[in-house]
Amino acid sequence: MSAVLPPNASAPADDAARADARLAWAREASGDATLTLVRASMDAGFRSYWRGEANGLSRIVMDSPPALEDVRPWLRIRDLLELHGVRVPHVRAREVEAGFLLLEDLGGETCLQALASLDADALMEAAFEQLLRLQAIAPPDDLPAFDAAMLRRELALFEDWFLGRHLGVTLSDDERAGWESVQTHLVGAMLAQPQVLVHRDYMLRNLMPVEGGVAVLDFQDAVTGPIAYDVACLLRDAFHSWPEAQADAWLARYHARARDAGLPVPMQAQFVRDVALTGAQRHLKVMGIFARLHHRDGKPKYLADAPRFLAYLDAVVPTDPALAPLGVLLDRHVRPRLAAG
Repeated sequence: MSAVLPPNASAPADDAARADARLAWAREASGDATLTLVRASMDAGFRSYWRGEANGLSRIVMDSPPALEDVRPWLRIRDLLELHGVRVPHVRAREVEAGFLLLEDLGGETCLQALASLDADALMEAAFEQLLRLQAIAPPDDLPAFDAAMLRRELALFEDWFLGRHLGVTLSDDERAGWESVQTHLVGAMLAQPQVLVHRDYMLRNLMPVEGGVAVLDFQDAVTGPIAYDVACLLRDAFHSWPEAQADAWLARYHARARDAGLPVPMQAQFVRDVALTGAQRHLKVMGIFARLHHRDGKPKYLADAPRFLAYLDAVVPTDPALAPLGVLLDRHVRPRLAAG
């Protein structure tokens, strides 16, 4: 949930000059003068993806207009992950200054879209395999940190966009004091964890089914942050709810694998708590982002998932007295509105 459009911005229409430049570069890079391109998908930001067949092989062209979205952060993290064995899209050719990449084609369906045809246990094992490789990478010294300021900016999205803009709520003094204590508690729990490389959006729609497992997408916003973050993203997915008992069993499996891999996970009971609190921070952030996508960017479909996050929070809030003020906010302002549709 990290790649969203800047204020008052929208993805630009594909102009003829850019389309011509993209096609000309793709034909030269692929060595196929007959290649044609059709749109494959578009990011929440300004990147777009195009599919074409070159010399009998399907290829993807990533178009990242330099003035709007620099491709170098994406490439930097991709190259780092690939260097350490994480399965990411292979780059066949690159023209960084123009913002064009020629990529392998991983197929037309993400793990979320292909879920009905996948074995869930095998999928999770494959997802854990890539995640453990990612978390074992030493974060570059200049990588942004999931520090207190960033975590609080994310939590502010819930108050500003979901409560304020979407529900029209202005917090009372008592509610604001309670909300402040909840934020302090969540941020403290996340900063107290071992800090590792964090994908930041490690979930089904950013994984692709490939031969031998899964490939990882949408990694350009990686940070140094809490070890529980990515597994919380995966098991409390923004777009798919797993049965709680199944998710708990998978969490135990991940913990065992992480421990065996030498990652700095705490004892299991502490780790379960860390995942719950880390997930709560993310759920609140995503609710704010979805409200912002609706009200600012004209993308209303995301808010249909708001009940999923309320259910996730309902599983966590009663287990921690420090989250009681959040329970008050949910009961007083959120639950009635969601129940009313």
